[in-house]
Formats: sequence, structure tokens, C-alpha cells
Amino acid sequence: MTCRERFIDIYRSKITREGSERLLDYLLSDASDFFTAPASTRYHGAYVGGLCEHSLNVYDCLCDFLSRKRMREYYGIAYPDESIAIVALLHDLCKVNFYRTAHRNVKDDTGRWQSVPYFTIEDSLPYGHGEKSVYIISGFMRLTRDEAFAIRYHMGFSGTEDKSTVGQALEMFPLAFALSVADMEAAYLMEGRNPK
Repeated sequence: MTCRERFIDIYRSKITREGSERLLDYLLSDASDFFTAPASTRYHGAYVGGLCEHSLNVYDCLCDFLSRKRMREYYGIAYPDESIAIVALLHDLCKVNFYRTAHRNVKDDTGRWQSVPYFTIEDSLPYGHGEKSVYIISGFMRLTRDEAFAIRYHMGFSGTEDKSTVGQALEMFPLAFALSVADMEAAYLMEGRNPK
């Protein structure tokens, strides 16, 4: 099963709220590059299809993290399957139509110049990172407060916002903390420069 097929399968089986099918139609349309976009310019998932693969990796990491006995029994943290799928699969919608391919000249092993493609950023909607994803999703379907805060603060302390605000949000909304952990696990351990 390809990443695209798996994404669609999880999305359709887990996300059923009003407007969700319109959002998926958008992601599948020519107006969106979600399934071909990279996840970054040069770090994790910096290749065609990296964004979709990263979203699936975050989903797997989040499901695993939330299924821990300690999370459920000691902390009492549990969320509906739909919420888990929404925040994991859609947390980086801000990256749709965000990257462009450019070319630069680089010397090859023989010392000859070659034109090499690389990803660059072209942000036509400069609305931040997590908040931009919340904004895009909200144009199609309603998010719960937990979902909105999880997506907004999924960068955790690696984002650019005030650190005390981040800490407060992660404490108030455990789904935000869990998504942040899952995002970091996927980005740094699964997809980083030296993935296992």
C-alpha cells in the first residue's frame, strides 16, 4: 500500500465529521500538492511525498504514545480515534503549496558543474505554522478545542512562540503534548538525517 493509499484509508475510516470529505477532496485535487510535497526543505522528509509520509509517521507515533498503559491508567488520557487521526494526519497542512523546486549549480565528483534541484519556500499565506494548519482545516470542518490546540502547538518548544505560552498550552491540553512528542519522534528518530 502506498503512503497516499494508506493516508486515504485511515482518513476515511477514522474521520467522519461534517466537512471532512470536502477537505479530503481538496487534498486530492490539483489545487493541493499534499501527496507530493516534501515535509521540509532539507531536514526530515525533504523529498517528494515526504509530507504525506511524515503525517502517517506522526499518526503511528501518536497512536503508540497514547496507547501506553501509563497514559491511560495513570494520567487518564484518552481521545477518540477521530481526534487522533485529525491532529496527526492534518497537523502540517500549513505545508500544502508551501515548497517549490528550484535549481542551483553544484560541482559533481569530476569537478563539472551540474544543475541540481532543491526545495525552497514560497509562502503565499504567511500565517504562522500550527495556526495556519488550524485555519486551513477550519475552512472545511470544525475542530474541538483539544484538536485545535494540539495542532497549533504541535511544534512544542521548538517553535518561535513565547515559551511560557507553549508550556501552558501543553499542560492544559495533553493532546498537544502528545502530538508534539509524536511529531518529534517522527521527525528526528524516524525521518531525521540518520533514520534507523
